[in-house]
Amino acid sequence: MAARLIDEDPALAHEHALAASRSAGRIAIVRETVAITAYAIGDFALAVRELRTFRRISGRDDQIALLVDSERGVGRPDRALEVGRAVDRSALPVDVRVELAIAMSGARLDLGENERALQELDIPELDPDRAFSWSAGLFAARAAVLEELGRVDEAGEWMRRAQIAQSAIDAVDADREVIVVDEIEELVLDDEPRASAEIDDPQPVDADAEIPAAAEPVVSEPVVSELVVSEPSVQDEVDEILVEAGVDDASDELDR
Repeated sequence: MAARLIDEDPALAHEHALAASRSAGRIAIVRETVAITAYAIGDFALAVRELRTFRRISGRDDQIALLVDSERGVGRPDRALEVGRAVDRSALPVDVRVELAIAMSGARLDLGENERALQELDIPELDPDRAFSWSAGLFAARAAVLEELGRVDEAGEWMRRAQIAQSAIDAVDADREVIVVDEIEELVLDDEPRASAEIDDPQPVDADAEIPAAAEPVVSEPVVSELVVSEPSVQDEVDEILVEAGVDDASDELDR
């Protein structure tokens, strides 16, 4: 239920996650869900606590970027950088590594270290001519840093590419309904690009001008056969957890 509600009603999603944690608080995915929903409602202190617990129980770092961002949320950018630096980035999945770079860049901005914020985004995945599931966010983050540095024309170009990248990804999964998608199987394999949505590179245009239809990205065929969801839906996991704990549904717990 939390996964179904988090976009439209994050507060209610958080209540469901808390209900699940009261019945199955030692299950990693439950603590992860509490952390994600806490972050969504701006309770960064709780998000930090729950993410630390999730890491301790699971031994996984796939929410490290959210932990770094939550440390920023409670006003500790220095601590956020320490947390991010302590992780072996080469061992992280590509999308997690990109999200961590964005979060680390944000922490640098918090400290007024704008040039170093830009350096945090200089990663191999920063390819302006190819679109992957994480490209739009990475391009937009770079645009934001460039704007802070006063490099407005460059910022506009990167934001334009972010929009094109997002259009490419939307074209891939426009007809599919999914809650969580970590990566697209045909686009990423063993951390290396296999096939991608190529971004057209027309002559420079005004960054504020509307993107013409002709500038839409060309998606190589076949695009994707499946969208890969990293884990079963949170609701399925929580339902199973609560059944084992003797509770029929998280909503039943809330009604008590």
